[in-house]
Amino acid sequence: MYRKEEYYEWNYAKSTGLENPIIEKEFLKMIGKNAIAASALWIPTAATNKEAKAVLPKCMNDLLHAGIQRENIYTYDLDYVMVYEELKKFDVVYVCGGDSAYLLEQMIKADFIAPITKHAKSDGVYIGVSAGSIVCSQNFEKAISFLPCKLDVHCDTGHCAGSYDFAKEECIRLTNSSAIVLTASEQKIIA
Repeated sequence: MYRKEEYYEWNYAKSTGLENPIIEKEFLKMIGKNAIAASALWIPTAATNKEAKAVLPKCMNDLLHAGIQRENIYTYDLDYVMVYEELKKFDVVYVCGGDSAYLLEQMIKADFIAPITKHAKSDGVYIGVSAGSIVCSQNFEKAISFLPCKLDVHCDTGHCAGSYDFAKEECIRLTNSSAIVLTASEQKIIA
């Protein structure tokens, strides 16, 4: 069962997630409602080591800073099978970083690939940070496959902001201040 948790505000020098105001603004636009009324499912499963666990409060603060209320954020550790009918109650699914191979393995064990794919295609918002993004690319054979190419994250230099046909790209490179936006009507990188 998912659970509510308390996290405290922290500041980190390394930027990822929604720290970039351009990315946060795009995220809020994609929700399609006031952030105060939005609900989020927060998945910390990939954080399997000390460094990744240390970033979890910052990831939680991405959602809080964007205006999602603490009482509307639920933690799901991929520890049971969540069916689509349960998942569709959430406006946002935020998947934290860490070990991408472990994250994908747990998603497969929890039969989460089909529900999260349906959720995203039904106007749900998926935010993947680091490992949470990589499991949506072609880096793995059994990935979620939102992105039709490979993905490198935390790059010193990356693809420029703008529209892309990601199917024509072999690999997208993202810096810590850039993000991919995939919707039915657009494919772009924002920074």
